[in-house]
Amino acid sequence: MATDLHELLRSLRVWDPEATDLPSFDPTRAPDDPLALFTEWFAQAVAAGQTEPHTMTLSTSDEEGLPDARIVMLHGADAAGWAFATHATSRKGRDLAARPYAALTFYWPVHGRQIRVRGPVTVAPAAEAQTDLHVRSTGALAAALTGHQSEVLGSVEELTRASEEAWDRASREPEAEAPSWTLYRLRPDTVEFFQGDARRRHVRLAYRREETGTWARGLLWP
Repeated sequence: MATDLHELLRSLRVWDPEATDLPSFDPTRAPDDPLALFTEWFAQAVAAGQTEPHTMTLSTSDEEGLPDARIVMLHGADAAGWAFATHATSRKGRDLAARPYAALTFYWPVHGRQIRVRGPVTVAPAAEAQTDLHVRSTGALAAALTGHQSEVLGSVEELTRASEEAWDRASREPEAEAPSWTLYRLRPDTVEFFQGDARRRHVRLAYRREETGTWARGLLWP
């Protein structure tokens, strides 16, 4: 019997009380810097058992202005920006070369929270990108060495051969370099924190960077 998509959708609940705890959020007590609040919420998501809280949606646009989005991993966040990495030759790498501006979205359903980060993107020095790669797992290095990201693949067998060769090299040469592997930093212009509410009175606190470098804050209607 065929699956009815609409029936499945109607059967699902948002923020099921058995799996979700919606904390209260008083925006008047939020810190002046969004990074501090991000760090606090991130730590709370980890403590609550949120699956892969370091994954995020990276949204870019190509040279024609057409949007694209995909899930990537957060490599760090500090005063310089939110960091992520990919091949410069990949689709997202090409998008960022054409339009170095992007948005990041985190969603942590365990607390009914979203965080949206948007701003210009810069490329870190190549040596820094390689250092970032080499502190990661053997699998991460092998994936980077496999390369060809976003290119047309001829067959699964071709991928298997290239992947096995990359794993073998990553195991033998843990300091091997992947020349196209690039570390990017998004320095936010705006950061929004969304706290879900069971009665749909969601709290949205938006930070906006001013020309002085300080942050202005304000609430948004849900």
